[in-house]
Amino acid sequence: MRKPVVNYKNFRPSKLSTPEFYHLNYLFGWLGYFALYFLTENLIPAEKCYPVHCWLDDIIPFSEIFIIPYVFWYLLIAFSLLYFALYNTKNFINLQKYIIITQIVAMAIYIIFPSRQDLRPVEFPRDNFLTDVINLIYTFDTNTGVCPSLHVAYSIGIASTWLREKSASLPTKLFISIVAALICISVAFVKQHSVVDIFAALPVCALAEWLVFWPPKFLKRYKTDK
Repeated sequence: MRKPVVNYKNFRPSKLSTPEFYHLNYLFGWLGYFALYFLTENLIPAEKCYPVHCWLDDIIPFSEIFIIPYVFWYLLIAFSLLYFALYNTKNFINLQKYIIITQIVAMAIYIIFPSRQDLRPVEFPRDNFLTDVINLIYTFDTNTGVCPSLHVAYSIGIASTWLREKSASLPTKLFISIVAALICISVAFVKQHSVVDIFAALPVCALAEWLVFWPPKFLKRYKTDK
């Protein structure tokens, strides 16, 4: 079994400032995300949101099978962060920076330009376990704050980081890239996002790619190379 690069048995909260565990501080970015998510979901009413739609949305059919890659997104995030925390703290930091950047940009857009989608079916064409899962997600995740899609942004960031992971085999990189692609298109098939939201995530990802992997000179001194 591969040995982790960090011995987490020695971890104590007081050691977060030490070089060994400093990378874990980036996890606090999730607290900011959940706080902003709560605010944008609950304090911006749907009637004040701009409806996002394009002609492709009318062509893409609802398909509950795509809820599988859609939900797998959560596992992919957890697995990727856990793997990098154990075996490559540099990529752990890179992925967390990517996520934080896309979080900040997306949340700012949600506040400045509130958006919603009106694509969800009134009734599901079929009644099965997958549609039950979709209905549950519809319940706790509203149709507001959708453009750009963070499902897409995080998936691209995860794939980009894995493609740079030297310890990962080619089949692993290929698998994660395919899964990330399926997640990106799944948001349209389960009617959680418009196709516009997918394409809107691309420039956000381009910004994150630039700042994380090709930082400008004034940011290079903050880049972690250990």
